[in-house]
Amino acid sequence: MKADAQTILFNPRLNKGTAFTDSERELLGLTGLFPDAVESSELQQQRALMQLGMRANDLERYVYLSELQDRNELLFYQLLRADPARHMPIVYTPTVGEACQRFGHIMRRPKGLYVSLHHRGRIKEILRNWPEQDVRIICVTDGERILGLGDLGVCGMGIPVGKLALYTAIGGVSPAVCMPVVLDVGTNNAAFLADPLYPGLRQARVRGAEFDALVEEFVTAVQEVYPRCCIQFEDFHNTTAIPLLARYRDRVCCFNDDIQGTASIAVAGLFAACRKLGNTLIDHRYLFFGAGSAATGIADLLIQAMKSQGASDTQARARVWLQNSKGIVVRDNPGLQPHQHDFVREGALVPTLVEAVHAVKPTVLIGTSTQAGAFTREVIEAMLEYCASPVIFPYSNPTSKSECTAEQAWTWTNGRAIFASGSPFAPVEINGVRMIPGQGNNVYIYPAVGLAVYATQASRVTDEMFLAAAHALAARTSSAELDVGLIYPPIERIHHSAVEVAVEVAELIFARGLARVEKPHDIKAWITSKVYDPSY
Repeated sequence: MKADAQTILFNPRLNKGTAFTDSERELLGLTGLFPDAVESSELQQQRALMQLGMRANDLERYVYLSELQDRNELLFYQLLRADPARHMPIVYTPTVGEACQRFGHIMRRPKGLYVSLHHRGRIKEILRNWPEQDVRIICVTDGERILGLGDLGVCGMGIPVGKLALYTAIGGVSPAVCMPVVLDVGTNNAAFLADPLYPGLRQARVRGAEFDALVEEFVTAVQEVYPRCCIQFEDFHNTTAIPLLARYRDRVCCFNDDIQGTASIAVAGLFAACRKLGNTLIDHRYLFFGAGSAATGIADLLIQAMKSQGASDTQARARVWLQNSKGIVVRDNPGLQPHQHDFVREGALVPTLVEAVHAVKPTVLIGTSTQAGAFTREVIEAMLEYCASPVIFPYSNPTSKSECTAEQAWTWTNGRAIFASGSPFAPVEINGVRMIPGQGNNVYIYPAVGLAVYATQASRVTDEMFLAAAHALAARTSSAELDVGLIYPPIERIHHSAVEVAVEVAELIFARGLARVEKPHDIKAWITSKVYDPSY
């Protein structure tokens, strides 16, 4: 085989498989290396879908799509963009959770960059081993808090890989500028450490100064090697994620999707719920079940949103209650964490959720607890005592960790609830009406923000950008869609929604002087021109 032909066949960005034309095959030395037929991308997609359908379960389908990405990247993204509702749950949540749990067993071709404690002092060199020289988006995890599954160590690589695949499929950011990274600092997962197929460092997870030094070297190295790059921190533990964001958000272009992306999608859902109810954010009382970084991130952005609607800081905070594992976050709560201090309320400790509902009388219940089934019938029926149409958002991922299902929320409220969830659920028929649950998935937000940051080469990522994204997304759900339960635009048009949201975020980036390129005359046309096209 000729050297050029070998390079093309084994480079997923260049390989089109049987779609190479006769003239291309002759020119590139590929004649005879494929069957004679020249096939369209539509025919290739048909074959891929048939082969996908032959797999026994979603994990096998995950492996198939991963291998397709390794051999024909364009076809992989054609499939994802053509039917995101079908393929997103396989490429990302909920299937990616199982894929991470079994990563050491199903791994074929390693994806991403692995930066371990052994690389201290030479991380710049390691970054330069990556084949692309102009990386613009890095998604990095240390694997300590993968979805609601806990410490998966280096096996958490499936999260950055999946996130970045959706940056491209949904947001239109070129895969050539995306890099998934795992910081391997060990794991406290005893089963992994005992598994001979676990591919990471076999030691207890390091913390404190040693961990901070590795992250500092990594962030500093990225600034030198990829000066136009945005770093997305992903699935770090609460005790790490919040300090990391505080340390770097004003120094480098970075954000934390678990905090800021989750906040944005939740606030977008609340904006849409208010549209349906004909009121405003200030008219509601909010109870969060789960008081980690996701909950406090949502609460912080929600307070900013209420203030933008005319509430004072005091008025806005008076509408928000958090509940951790010990009960309502009050001064006497024995489980109080530093990141919860801004949300401490006066009063007695209320230990259970149903008691909290009776004490707070919330109109909005948001779950970030990863406690499956926590929103019981008793809890949801208690909400009906205080509001006619309760807003119920069980946002925990994956599906196995969801606080309740769409069917439960609508059945127990006789269709009166406004519902959205972090994981996908099937439509539900209530009183002869087919209700369609919205998925409050960050994929509506971070690819759009990422596209705007990539196009404008923004020097920083701010909370205001995520609030702008929430406003923009909420405006893209029609009244007819709201009437059948949808809080977010249908997943079928998520790519178009992402581009429209990116335009509004880019407008804000230019308005705040954070862009590192000249403002174009027509921002929408300019953003659209930056969108990755996976067609041949």
